Amino acid sequence: MPSDHSRPRRPALRAPALLELMGEGSDPIAQLHAAHETAAVLLHTGRAAQDPSVTERLVDLVGEIGLSTLADLWATRPARTLPGALWRLYFLREWMRTDSDGVARCYAAGVRFTEPNHVVAGIEPPRPEDVRRVADDLMRGVFTGDFAVALERAAAFCHVTSAGSAELQGIEPLARAAKLQEMAADLTAAARLWRTGELR
Repeated sequence: MPSDHSRPRRPALRAPALLELMGEGSDPIAQLHAAHETAAVLLHTGRAAQDPSVTERLVDLVGEIGLSTLADLWATRPARTLPGALWRLYFLREWMRTDSDGVARCYAAGVRFTEPNHVVAGIEPPRPEDVRRVADDLMRGVFTGDFAVALERAAAFCHVTSAGSAELQGIEPLARAAKLQEMAADLTAAARLWRTGELR
């Protein structure tokens, strides 16, 4: 899975409103509010936009501001909250794009164990270029489709790659398999909360 040190990043150019929400980083209550407010604003803006260029910028948000900025904003929030769910979606996209060969191998190894999840995740065939395409499709679904379905599709992807990781040799793939199973459960729960209006 991606490391924040896996490749160099461009300097982050942040909008003044985003900087204001991020605050100074010293007040835990302000950080909590910043996490939830930025997640809600980002999702609302993306879902309200009719401009495909806005959608594409949000899909590639990590490319604009860096994974570490999103981690600072959202990674410490519980998984079953809006910022926690968005963090996991962007983290998965980054992993799928930066290690598409490895993800394709994990996915291909897991398909036979979890065919229904493979159908939902929709990486067919599981080649690196298809992994990268689906990574972007998943994020587009967050802003242009049913958010709960996007969360469930990401959860299905986690189930398949978890099963595939468990088949590979070594401690690292087994640890990754456990993390992916946990992420799948959290994303599924987040989808349920979104449908009942409780994902905040």
